[in-house]
Amino acid sequence: MFVRSLLLASALLATSASISLAATSDEQKTAHIFSSLQSDPVRLPLFMRQFPKGADLHNHLVGAIYAESYLKWAAEDGLCISVEQGVILPHACGATPAKGEWLATDLPSNEAAENHMIDSLSMRDFVPTTNDRSGHDHFFATFAGFGPAAEKHAGDSLAEALDRAAQDHVTYVELMISPGLGSMIASGNAHLLHGENYPEAMKALHADLPTLVTKARHETDDMEQQAQHVLQCGTPQAHPGCKVTVRYLYQTLRTVAPSAVFAQLYAGYEIAHTDPRFVGVNFVCPEDDPIAMRDYDQHMRMFHALNTVYPDVKLSLHAGELVPGLVPPEGLTHHIRSAVEVAGARRIGHGVDIMWENDATSLLKEMTQKKIMVEINLTSNDVILNIKGKAHPFALYRRADVPVALSTDDEGVSRGDLTQEYLRSATTWPLNYQDMKQLSRNGLEYAFIPGASLWHKGKIILDCQKPDSSECRSFLGRNEKARLQMTLEHNFKQFESETAHNGLLSD
Repeated sequence: MFVRSLLLASALLATSASISLAATSDEQKTAHIFSSLQSDPVRLPLFMRQFPKGADLHNHLVGAIYAESYLKWAAEDGLCISVEQGVILPHACGATPAKGEWLATDLPSNEAAENHMIDSLSMRDFVPTTNDRSGHDHFFATFAGFGPAAEKHAGDSLAEALDRAAQDHVTYVELMISPGLGSMIASGNAHLLHGENYPEAMKALHADLPTLVTKARHETDDMEQQAQHVLQCGTPQAHPGCKVTVRYLYQTLRTVAPSAVFAQLYAGYEIAHTDPRFVGVNFVCPEDDPIAMRDYDQHMRMFHALNTVYPDVKLSLHAGELVPGLVPPEGLTHHIRSAVEVAGARRIGHGVDIMWENDATSLLKEMTQKKIMVEINLTSNDVILNIKGKAHPFALYRRADVPVALSTDDEGVSRGDLTQEYLRSATTWPLNYQDMKQLSRNGLEYAFIPGASLWHKGKIILDCQKPDSSECRSFLGRNEKARLQMTLEHNFKQFESETAHNGLLSD
């Protein structure tokens, strides 16, 4: 990892004496400034960019990369592109490309073609056409369009994501990645399920498991080594991204045959169980896909079966990324509930269709009692589902006291960042400065970071009421989550000190 726990602990313990956990005049001034800036579209971004953000917990690495980077890497790799189709092709170009193909290296010399490619590989300036009818379809089509350029550049992608997180003042990210995925799917296709006999399926896959896990680990090692080289971590030229703590969720595809889904999940659970870099499991692809809809309940039972074998593995599941019309009404009635009650998810990604779930009131109450956090992706839900502004259930979750945190989903495809998500929330709902701090704190509170929390019932734990005490030092030394949370509190203090005396932001 780029920020080693011991180094982080040392830095925190050295600075903890300067942290004041009581309300300060700087905090009060900053709260007043935030309130006065909520209607100022120019100065609010200045404020929100510097605002400390605890975590980004819903971030697909492959979708986090901007189209410009993918096109640059395609040129470096000598790949062809099809401007007409708006895709990067999976093969190299000769000196004379085939009809309809371009050398990726030629793209910068043609401004119109380059802009067309960027628009095709992202949501920038999207306008529906006869052949590209919806934001939903365009969004998901981009992944196949830039996929060939992503294959050899996982490390470059990780470096870009971490540098952007640092620019956004994010403490921690959980990135969804799928190393070794193809081999897992192939193994599943070779060992077909017999009904839902998952113990038998695990026995059949067991011999393949060590190879699958080793391959995934090696790909992750290569990614991290490449990223560390790009970021120049450990040198005087180290990028800001080196200071961002990163962990991974193993993401599996849910739009393949059940046997292939189960093989991915089995290997993903094993990776999360044995490799501390992986803190949980998720699954991806459009929830409205016919296969995903048909097999949704079976997928939930797969998670349930694997939970009995791997009770320590945590789940954050995409559920409820649906709206009326996208699927039949009955398709909106139970996905979130099943993710919570059957699969045992500790976090829900999106949760947009909560209003259409059967007995949504009792489900919200259950999520509150179980502290099931919802990862809110405002920009993504806008561009994919056309759910925007106060039509988003963000306020409903907060009214029900369901914990929520803001995240980016696929910031490269959506052309945004975490600051944009905070800006959207601050200008859509009547949130105050303490609300914004709680959103930021929730990111770390509900992250799958090992260790105990710094917080208990809304207050700093007793051992750290005095941050410079030996009890607090000992507690932070034992608990990575608490150390990162203390880092965030220190960042808040520094931000509020600077903001309170910033003449550009004050009245």
